[in-house]
Formats: sequence, structure tokens, C-alpha cells
Amino acid sequence: MAAAQAVEEMRTRVVLGEFGVRNVHTTDFPGNYSGYDDAWDQDRFEKNFRVDVVHLDENSLEFDMVGIDAAIANAFRRILLAEVPTMAVEKVLVYNNTSIVQDEILAHRLGLIPIHADPRLFEYRNQGDEEGTEIDTLQFRLQVRCTRNPHAAKDSSDPNELYVNHKVYTRHMTWVPLGNQADLFPEGTIRPVHDDILIAQLRPGQEIDLLMHCVKGIGKDHAKFSPVATASYRLLPDITLLEPVEGDAAEELRRCFSPGVIEVQEVQGKKVARVANPRLDTFSREVFRNEKLKKVVRLARVRDHYIFSVESTGVLPPEVLVSEAIKVLMGKCQRFLDELDAVQMD
Repeated sequence: MAAAQAVEEMRTRVVLGEFGVRNVHTTDFPGNYSGYDDAWDQDRFEKNFRVDVVHLDENSLEFDMVGIDAAIANAFRRILLAEVPTMAVEKVLVYNNTSIVQDEILAHRLGLIPIHADPRLFEYRNQGDEEGTEIDTLQFRLQVRCTRNPHAAKDSSDPNELYVNHKVYTRHMTWVPLGNQADLFPEGTIRPVHDDILIAQLRPGQEIDLLMHCVKGIGKDHAKFSPVATASYRLLPDITLLEPVEGDAAEELRRCFSPGVIEVQEVQGKKVARVANPRLDTFSREVFRNEKLKKVVRLARVRDHYIFSVESTGVLPPEVLVSEAIKVLMGKCQRFLDELDAVQMD
């Protein structure tokens, strides 16, 4: 019985110890364990696989993906980071820039501004095309000149009072429709995601006048095309109390974990610790510093339960980004199958 439990733990849990981590490698492949049928079975996979949405708002999504391997989980993460396309500034035509920000630095800052435009409605620009068209390019104009405020108090030293347009923000970027874009996109839909990103600071007489071309691209080519601020996953924590923890030890155990993980209850006049929500734990392993408590707790992670956190830059909603990542992965799988078919035909 003990041997069976040890094998099951090795198959399903990553165990965190005081000085190391055990069972980090996937071992559930056919023939590795006597008495276990680990051959791939589609019906069993469909039965065990599930996706649970835990939190969703305008820019962030947290969901659980259960029943997959680390390779598939990491594929989703990498696709979200590098292969879901967006629109970003690719070319900057500088007509006049007398600010202290050099042209190259200014162009780089403009490239990192997230653009609120659905990339699914545009095509990739052909390599070598100098002039964009309405199907592959968005155009923005930035023209700001700083002047003195004639109504400022004489003894004022506040730049916000002394100068007009001394801070250049993304709200100063104006969309210039190409072709029939004005008919396709309602006013206000094509814009920077945030209108309060500071681009540069000016002083009287200084001016920025430039034209920007935005094109469709992926994060694998340049980080400015990445649609997510963060895309990460972690394994679901599994915390087990090996024996009852009561009295002052219960309070001490609670302080060893993140808030909300351990709950202390009153049971028959005694304080008793219980695991309330292991999901909240960050696994600092603080409990291993306590000589008494480290022997009554087992820290582990569920091997096939992944907690995904996706934070969009605002270009597209996070749930749309995940669905687009799934489409990209499906396309990769289909290309692989087509290659196999081609090899078999040869």
C-alpha cells in the first residue's frame, strides 16, 4: 500500500522539500510503471481535460487548465507572448523634432505605445513595400509645439502654469485614415490604448512634428507587437497537514503561509489549524524554518493543474487573446500533420 501511494505521488505531485524539489520530471509514459496504462487515449483525455475561468475583467484573465502536460501549457504561454499579432508603430517619418529626445529614442518610444486596433481586420504588409495601404497600415500624426502661457503669474515657477503643451502625451496622436478606413472604423475606435502615456517634454520654441505608420506583426519579430503585459502559469499548490496542529502552534503555522491559506478555527475550545485555500500560497517555504512545524506539513503542487494569468496590454480583451493563441496552436498542429502526409506520399 505504501509503495502504491509513493508511486501515485511520483506520478501526480511535485513535492517541495526543505532543500530541494522532487518529482519534477514527467514520468507517466507507457511502460514506466507496472500496473498503469499510460498510453495516450483520446476519450480519457477529453474526460479529464477542463478549463475553469476564475477571474475575468477588462484587461486580465485567470483560468485553470487541468489535464495537460507542461509542454502544452508552455506552448500556450509562448504563443501568447510571441505569436498572436497586433498593430504597432513600425515607421516614423520625422519632419521636425527640436526636443531633447533624439529621433531614434523618440521612434523607439512611439513603437512601444499599444494601439487599440483589431489586428484580425488587417493584413501583414509585404516585405519591401515602402508605402502602406488601407488593408495593412494605420497612420497617425503627432504635431505639438510648446509656447509660453501669456496668462501665467509672474512669480510662478510651475511648468504647468508657465507653458502650453510642454508635455506630449499619446492623446496628441491623431489618426489619419487611409483609403476607406474612415468608413470601416467608427471615430474613436482607432487610437492609442491609453491617452496619458508621456512621450516627451518640451520647452517654448521646441516642436515635434512626425507621421507614424503602424503595421501588423508578432512579438517574435519585436517585443512591441506582444499583445500581453504578462502571460504566466504556475502549478496548483497542494498543502497537506500530516497531523493536527493546535493551540499556539496553529497561529504560528498560519503566519508561515500567505494570508488566507491557513485558517485557525475554534473546535471544542481549542485553536485548530486547517488548510483553507492553498491556491493563494506563493510557496515561500517559510514553514521549513520552524523546527517543530516543518515535520507536520507536506508542500506539493498538482502536476497537471495549471493556473494561467494573462494580462492584456489593452489591444484586445484577454479572452480573445487566449482564443487566438488556441487558433495559432491548432494551425501549427495542422501544418505538422500536412508535413507528415507529404513525407508519407514521398
